[in-house]
Amino acid sequence: MSNLQFLWFLLIGVLFSGFFFLEGFDFGIGMAVRFFAKNRDERDTIIQTIGPHWDGNEVWLITAGGAMFASFPMWYASLFSGYYIVLFLILVALIFRGVSFEFRANMQTDQWRNFWEWAATIGSFCAAFLFGMMFTSMIQGVPMDSQGNIFGTFTTYVNWFSLVGGVAVSLLCFIHGLNFIRLKTSGELRDRAQKWSKVLYPVLLAGEVVFVILLMMYTDFFSRKPISTWSILVALVIFTLAAWWGAQARHDWVSFISSGLSLISVVVLIFNGLFPRVMIATTNAKSILIKDASSSPYTLHLMTILTFSILPIVLIYFVWSYWVFYKRLKSPAAAKE
Repeated sequence: MSNLQFLWFLLIGVLFSGFFFLEGFDFGIGMAVRFFAKNRDERDTIIQTIGPHWDGNEVWLITAGGAMFASFPMWYASLFSGYYIVLFLILVALIFRGVSFEFRANMQTDQWRNFWEWAATIGSFCAAFLFGMMFTSMIQGVPMDSQGNIFGTFTTYVNWFSLVGGVAVSLLCFIHGLNFIRLKTSGELRDRAQKWSKVLYPVLLAGEVVFVILLMMYTDFFSRKPISTWSILVALVIFTLAAWWGAQARHDWVSFISSGLSLISVVVLIFNGLFPRVMIATTNAKSILIKDASSSPYTLHLMTILTFSILPIVLIYFVWSYWVFYKRLKSPAAAKE
């Protein structure tokens, strides 16, 4: 394995980490539209918290997919063909979620406005759940031939481990969204988000325990890399506890950063367990390795130059956009006073 191959495997992990940190609270806000907000004014307010950002945050997913296609075409081909139906459903969820914000704002009747609000909530939940289900299914190992073609059955994709993974990622995103509401609003919405967080964190910790048990049963992470796997899991629990403490003590930034780092820990866990593979086969001899899945050295070299030339500009823009819209929004009741 060359240094450039390792670098691009690492960069794809960074891109997915950025996606789940940023889009994670977007998914959480989307779920909160109908589950958390009590009336139309509150729904307007919480949607406004992500109004300037949600479509930009999705660029991280597009970039991660594009980087995977260019740097590891065999990984891209195997993953996207083997998980075609799951990825198609994710795309449908993202489309309905995306258009719901625009259509809802232009609906004149409550019936259609409610329809698009439910589209935002269901689309956000389904996208988060399916992402979690796909990645946890992938790290179990899939039936694959020497060409990287996956021959999965229903239970390859849908089983206890993948379902728990989907629920865990959805819950992480929802709590991350509640932490963003606390960070971006004041008054009743902020107080209610804090109360919900206090209730949900014990549930999340219990879910993490179940996830670890199933991770031991369904993957080879502990047998191949026990020290790094346990270290990442301990970090995940620490970040969860820190976010819980932040919710109790009303330290909004601590909760938000810690819940985001919890999502990043899950991505790090997956990429750490995959390495030096990119796809795990049920027969280890057929797993796709980083060194076999990558593009040519010239392609990777050219991509590296272009990426590190453009990346600083993109990061500056992201930081600037969040800085411009950093102010809190008042809860509807407080705004009317």
